Amino acid sequence: MRTMETAPLAEEAFRVLREVCAKIGIDARGARLLRLRSNAVFKLSGNAVAGTSAAGNSAAGGEMVVRIATAPDALTRLPVVVEVARWLADRGFPTVRPADEVADQPIVHDGRVVTFWRYVPSRGRPTTRQLGRVLRSLHREPVPPVGLRTLTDPLAEVRHAVHRAEVLTATQRSWLSDRIEELTGRWRDLDTGSPVLLHGDAWIDNLLRCQDGHVVLCDWDGVAVGPREWDLVHTYHGQRRFGLSASDVDEFAHAYGSDLRLWPGYSTLMEVRDMYAVGIHIRNASGDPFSRQELPRRLDSLTRGDGHARWYMAAPA
Repeated sequence: MRTMETAPLAEEAFRVLREVCAKIGIDARGARLLRLRSNAVFKLSGNAVAGTSAAGNSAAGGEMVVRIATAPDALTRLPVVVEVARWLADRGFPTVRPADEVADQPIVHDGRVVTFWRYVPSRGRPTTRQLGRVLRSLHREPVPPVGLRTLTDPLAEVRHAVHRAEVLTATQRSWLSDRIEELTGRWRDLDTGSPVLLHGDAWIDNLLRCQDGHVVLCDWDGVAVGPREWDLVHTYHGQRRFGLSASDVDEFAHAYGSDLRLWPGYSTLMEVRDMYAVGIHIRNASGDPFSRQELPRRLDSLTRGDGHARWYMAAPA
């Protein structure tokens, strides 16, 4: 946590948090940085939401989490993200809910896009079996009546990051660009099933285990309509790169009701997911010490064709 607190990206996020909260009448003192990847995620202190905001919002609905997006396309995506999460919550689906007392979300401040969410007290780690069940339920939901994007190019953000990044050498940029185009062509040739409502980043860390043992899905930034395989691959990729076990994957497949490893497009999808997982660190490396540390590890294993090198979500202890 110390490295995140001293990183330019984290410092900017704290500044945006303080200024946005001051604007809408919420106390940001004591805010705690929970995560810094695709979003800077803050937990506000328990007394931060007492009272009424300057915008006339009653802010007594409980503790809140604030998400400050780092992705360049956040403003085009997040209004729909908030709408879909609220729609699912109203239907009784196990999801985090936007903080309804903060009006007119998302809030744009100094080029950053900010959203407020209900805080979910959690305890312990959810299981991949629970994740499989939640995704099975999600993929049975109808597509909500909002302007959801269709997932046609999962590597679009990575391509954009590669073209703009100053942290890459010319050789790295050339190799990544060629590899992205190859994988994009292979993605388009995949034989997937009927499109469904996708979470878009259905990794175990985006499932919260509540204190009563139930689970809820959070982090809906990637919500879209597209092939269910994109939601499923995260868990299989977790065994490949992030320390999940074979039994974790087996339990996930059993709970979902099908095993992605039996699908002919499995290998291609895993390689696409590998490339996707590099994009955030290309984008954040200039301002985040962990991304500067992790990016070379991931690039090295990709260029060497090492499909099993361990990657990390945070600096190893």
